Amino acid sequence: MDRKNPQSEVFLEEWNGSSLSELRKTATITVSPSLSIQRSGSRFKIVGRRFFDAFVPEGFPSSVTPDYVPFQIWDSLQGLSTYIRTMLSTQALLSAIGVGEQSATVIGATFQWFLRDLTGMIGGILFTFYQGSNLDSNAKMWRLVADFMNDLGMLMDLVSPLFPSAFMLIVCLGSLSRSFTGVASGATRAALTQHFALQNNAADISAKEGSQETVATMVGMAIGMLLARITMGCPLAIWLSFLSLTLFHMYANYKAVCCLSLTSLNPQRCSIALQHFIQTGQVLSPQQVSKMEHVLPTWVSSWSLRSIKLIHTRVRLGERISSLHHSEMKELLQLAGANSNKVKYLLMERKSIICVIVRKDATANDIFQSFFHALVTAYVPDQASRHLESLSWMDKHYEDFIQKLKLSGWKTDRLLSPSVCWRANWVCSPRDEKID
Repeated sequence: MDRKNPQSEVFLEEWNGSSLSELRKTATITVSPSLSIQRSGSRFKIVGRRFFDAFVPEGFPSSVTPDYVPFQIWDSLQGLSTYIRTMLSTQALLSAIGVGEQSATVIGATFQWFLRDLTGMIGGILFTFYQGSNLDSNAKMWRLVADFMNDLGMLMDLVSPLFPSAFMLIVCLGSLSRSFTGVASGATRAALTQHFALQNNAADISAKEGSQETVATMVGMAIGMLLARITMGCPLAIWLSFLSLTLFHMYANYKAVCCLSLTSLNPQRCSIALQHFIQTGQVLSPQQVSKMEHVLPTWVSSWSLRSIKLIHTRVRLGERISSLHHSEMKELLQLAGANSNKVKYLLMERKSIICVIVRKDATANDIFQSFFHALVTAYVPDQASRHLESLSWMDKHYEDFIQKLKLSGWKTDRLLSPSVCWRANWVCSPRDEKID
């Protein structure tokens, strides 16, 4: 008796998505009893998903850090207010140049615009020369400073028609202010993009951020044109609108940088994490430290920092040895003689400041360790036993501290600080003893 093996039903499924966590079934194909295709989901959802993918990185949200969404929301809102104010300030600037007046000449307006742009270009180069290497170490602070300088530049454009005799000076100062914005904003944005990228997708994040900014620009320009049309001929309404939007812009920028939980260690974050570890034996997470660090410039927030012991302000990394006094040079020579040739840094106290003299061949890890050693030295209250206690702490707790930092999500491969431009070299050779 022949037996027929029952044939199993075969079906195919079609899935769509840029990552495993984002896959969605779009169709099911079966061949029994006849070939049929059953689609899942409506075309409207598929089109909506494609539109959404044009503004978020591939694999979102698993491909970016948790602070990406709140930062982008506040960043888009501050960008929107910027483009609205740009229409108001540009209208005032064009009016001051002479657009719409019969007495104005094309060559005169062109020269004024050229001089304005030239000042901005030169200012951008000078700012990069003096501060370019410092932008990574304080990305949050420089982000706020960049937008403040942009606000100042727009304010000068709006003020320029009120002072015809000083028009060119005011306009050039405004362009100079905005040139600082371009350099600082671009550099800090690159650092933040690297922070957001969890799957080596910095280029994709940057491209999608450009799409978001384009939409904010178009909406801001449309609202700005409408507002400029409504407030035309009414200086009070223009100024009220501009100042209100400026206050919102500053608030949105502050909220945006406060959302960031950076995992890189700069001097301030090192100071906060180390002090807490010495006091409790526990390491703070990047999210906890972000709530404690100060994002405003020191000279702005100094009134609120008087009760807080920020030991990183008492550390100077990369001291220039030729600037030392003779007595300090003798002390440094004694330190170099007391240490072996394998030591990659030396610490000395100068006017209540712990100076770090970095050796010529010191690596990034050596600089990282030297800064923490200097922080521990600055933390010890007893000046007489300060160096011995800090050295003992480094021998007993430093490796454990670094391991706990890594487990908490911190990057410990390098210190985000201004470039160490001044280094030194020392060689300890044995003295020849004379035998009588």
